[in-house]
This record gives sequence, C-alpha cells and structure tokens, in this order.
Amino acid sequence: MTIGLFPVVGIPLPFISYGGSSLWAFTILLFIFLKLDTTRIQVLSRV
Repeated sequence: MTIGLFPVVGIPLPFISYGGSSLWAFTILLFIFLKLDTTRIQVLSRV
C-alpha cells in the first residue's frame, strides 16, 4: 500500500478489519458454507 502497487480500497479482511457489518457478513457467510458442507457430506454418505 505504501509503495503504491495495489489500491488502498478493497475487500476487508475477514475477522480482522474494523467494523461490525464486515464482521457480521463474514460470520454469516462462514456459517452458510459450513451448513452447505455438512449437507453435502450427508448426501454423499447416503449413496
């Protein structure tokens, strides 16, 4: 950032960046992915 190779604005770092909305969004997204993964594992184990 200080050298100027990359833009300063962008996607906030998950669970590190300051701000409650970012924290909530990444937490909800994490739980959605975990739920989808457990559903996928259950479907594959039935076959």
